[in-house]
Amino acid sequence: MQGKYGSEHALPLNEQLTVVLITHNRPAFLRRALQFYSPLPCRIIVLDSSTQASEGIADAFPNVDYLHLPQFGYWDAQAKVVYGIDQVTTPYIVFAADDDFLVHESLKESVAFLEANQDYGMCHGYCLMYLALAGSVTYYRRDKKVCEDYSSERAQDRVLDFMGQFIPPFYAVHRTSLFRDWYAAMPHDAKFEWQEIGHSYYMLARAKARILPIPYVVREINYMQSEHKTDVYHSLTFADAKSVAEREAFAEFLAALPTEITELEPEQGKQFALQCFEAMADSLRTGKALAAEIIFDSHWNSALKVPERRFAPKQYVEMPFYNQTFFDQLTHIEFLLHAMPAGRVQLQQLEGVWTHQYDLMRARNNDTPESVVDRLWRAHDLNMFNRHLIQCLVDQLQGLGEEEEAQGMIAWAERLDTLPPQLIRQTFESTQSGRLIKWLEAREPDAVQREAIARHLAAHQGGPQFGILILDLENDVGKLQVTLDSLLEGHCKAFKIVVFTTGEPLAATTAQNTLHFVRVTQGNYVDKLNQVARQSTCDWLLLAEVDDEFTAGGLLRASLELLEAPQCRAVSTDEIQRQANGSLVDVFRPGFNLDLLQSFPAMMSRHWLIRREVLVEAGGYSADFSKALEFDLLLRVIEQGGMSGLAHLDEPLLISSAVVVEDNAHERQALIRHLATRGYKAQVTSPVPGTYHIDYRRTERPLVSIILPVQDNLPVLQRCLASVLQRTRYTHYEVLIADNQSQSSAVAAWLDSQEQQVGNVRVLRTDRRLSASALHNAACQQARGEYLVLLAADSEVVNPNWIESLLNQAQRPEVGVVGAKLFDSDTQVSQAGLILGLNGGVGSPFIGEDKDAKGYMHRLVVEQNYSAVSSVCMMIRKEIYEAVGGLDEDAFAEAFSDVDLCLKVGQAGYLTVWTPLVQVFHSGELPDAPQALAALRQKWAAAFEYDQAYNKNLVSTGKAFTLGEVSGVDWAQLLV
Repeated sequence: MQGKYGSEHALPLNEQLTVVLITHNRPAFLRRALQFYSPLPCRIIVLDSSTQASEGIADAFPNVDYLHLPQFGYWDAQAKVVYGIDQVTTPYIVFAADDDFLVHESLKESVAFLEANQDYGMCHGYCLMYLALAGSVTYYRRDKKVCEDYSSERAQDRVLDFMGQFIPPFYAVHRTSLFRDWYAAMPHDAKFEWQEIGHSYYMLARAKARILPIPYVVREINYMQSEHKTDVYHSLTFADAKSVAEREAFAEFLAALPTEITELEPEQGKQFALQCFEAMADSLRTGKALAAEIIFDSHWNSALKVPERRFAPKQYVEMPFYNQTFFDQLTHIEFLLHAMPAGRVQLQQLEGVWTHQYDLMRARNNDTPESVVDRLWRAHDLNMFNRHLIQCLVDQLQGLGEEEEAQGMIAWAERLDTLPPQLIRQTFESTQSGRLIKWLEAREPDAVQREAIARHLAAHQGGPQFGILILDLENDVGKLQVTLDSLLEGHCKAFKIVVFTTGEPLAATTAQNTLHFVRVTQGNYVDKLNQVARQSTCDWLLLAEVDDEFTAGGLLRASLELLEAPQCRAVSTDEIQRQANGSLVDVFRPGFNLDLLQSFPAMMSRHWLIRREVLVEAGGYSADFSKALEFDLLLRVIEQGGMSGLAHLDEPLLISSAVVVEDNAHERQALIRHLATRGYKAQVTSPVPGTYHIDYRRTERPLVSIILPVQDNLPVLQRCLASVLQRTRYTHYEVLIADNQSQSSAVAAWLDSQEQQVGNVRVLRTDRRLSASALHNAACQQARGEYLVLLAADSEVVNPNWIESLLNQAQRPEVGVVGAKLFDSDTQVSQAGLILGLNGGVGSPFIGEDKDAKGYMHRLVVEQNYSAVSSVCMMIRKEIYEAVGGLDEDAFAEAFSDVDLCLKVGQAGYLTVWTPLVQVFHSGELPDAPQALAALRQKWAAAFEYDQAYNKNLVSTGKAFTLGEVSGVDWAQLLV
């Protein structure tokens, strides 16, 4: 039987149906969902388990019962649903996620069907999936045409048929009593996948079900995985003992429930449930259910303000979506999606759009009413749902007397105003790009500060003069104008600009002009660069490209800082990079970092300020390395004068296009040339494209002494020693087990056995209990090796070439200490170098990241210099260890002696290198020793004030390498 479609004496919908809306920490989704559902004439309950309640719901939506339930949290979905069911008093219930759009008329039809057919327990229709993008929505067919009526009087047939062509029923309209019965019967600790599987089984075992031939819901598609096919499918099919036992236990549970399946014995019931599981698995495996195929895209026409749909080559006209009524519904849904954006992918794309719009809406020095309107129209065509933009456009059009166009915009604004105020500017300011723009604005000097700065510079002969060398090798006048405008709009005027263009110069100029054009070709522009550099009267030179934008205050701050830095030869700065989609990311570089420069030149060698005479003396730019001009020049500057006078300014000078991380033959060749100049026959490889690993190819094989401290920790020590002995490829090493008066007889016996064995393991015993630092020092005195490795006894080495990788760095004459990458048993980073001052003490960045993640500026995958590394795994030349006095046994007897050692080595003129090529299992926990930390901070106050491996613009508390709070520049301090 197909069932009846209506009832002659239907109750009002608010007495029949309750919509239960589920949300968690997604206020934007919730607001949009309520805007969609609030016109429904039925009861609406919101179950919000967010940490913070959404304010103003009651005022904005008086027909909504908003329940803030933070006690349930994200993983307590079952308890939250049970709580929600208990609030329902209507005979029918439907659940909705905050990103779903249940079609209103379809809900009414489903209720009407159930009201007319009392032997049916649930009713719904077909699902369409959507993915909202910045300016369009992509739609996917999810369901295939199926048997739509499960009306067999035999419950087994209904269940088996439904599971065999599965359409998820959780969001169907249900009889409240059935829904309540199921959740009352369900085990409180049932995993989500078994809740879903069991839901389908139970509902069909209790009553008939109907799928109406109507579009029922438009649901957001999962970004990272297909809907329902991961854990559900795994639970149904995995063959390991645990999964099989779990599956059989749940089948027994279902078979024992009171349903209309009554004639089966318990074992038969269990086997029938397992048969249903296999039917459901087969429907997922073979694609009978839950497809995800694009069927059309919908783009909004910016002129007509309507969506235009573009259909894919393959369509499925048997599905009930192809009618004007439903397309009108989609238009309404799309309007909400665009005017109230919430989806992650959508917001990621919109971030770039909004950034571009922000830039187009900024005032320019040479603005006219016409140029402003032109930019506003361009911004409008990027996204026409930005209300602030629309209002600006209306005002400008009316000012120009363009009344007809203004009225069209006013009508569109009125349509947008039918929705609650969605503060797109507020949403934008919460994005990375928005935060960076706000951060940059706060760093501009105000009028009073600019006057004081001008007086100060005038008293110092105007301050340094900058020579801005701009490459325009594609003859792009538009991009050139962007760069020139940014310089003219900035607060520093002490510059001369030379544009090297392959096109016709925009004006006839000479070198004496502030703006000078030099005609070049692709073959001679490097020679022209050098000629201009030699003839320039500027103090500092900077190489840029068209489309690079100078920040308003960057050059001005550089002027003041460089007045007090006569010793500086070259200065790197920070920058903001513009990604391909228009969004912004920060590049806050560390202080001069030789190894990071060599490892990632594309990120570290751009936009340096170089003193003109230094550039000329180094030989200028080299045409042989035209795709690595700055990197090759910097390497020659280092060859010429070492690392002295190379500084960093924690201030962005430019907003430029993001670095394209790809292999660059000129970078590699420049690096090989430089290393040969330093005496290395090095091999350079690229484990990650655009980054470089240097094998210095040292042929010496020095003896390495590995120090393992012991104090009654036999199991961990045995694992550590086993990892060393079994995984170490390097053979010329010894292991010194330093026993700190262990009291365990098992440890004593084991140490005795080690002493009796012939091999490269020695045992050192102390005559009294020593501090950790003293124990290490005693062991290092007894070490025979030229290089020492301090290794924590509760660690395990991972890669066989770990000693070679440590030696590769430690044998360099400029290197004193080498540290390793630590990760825990969950393969998450537990330590990756140490940062002084982080979270009030000594901290490590990237904790909790996947061990293969690239990290900020790729700093998790490239070798670089840190101020300190941990003695969990640390190599140091014995000669240097002794020269700096080893570990401090007084102030740092039990904690932070490793940090102190690294800082002493740095004070002696050596580098500390961190390498991701040495990987060690260890928890990475840092000591909790307030007194030692206080002593460390006092001794190394300057290093804690500014860790050269970090950046002042990044947070000092919380997760490292995150943009700090908005803060202005202390301009007054720079004038002292």
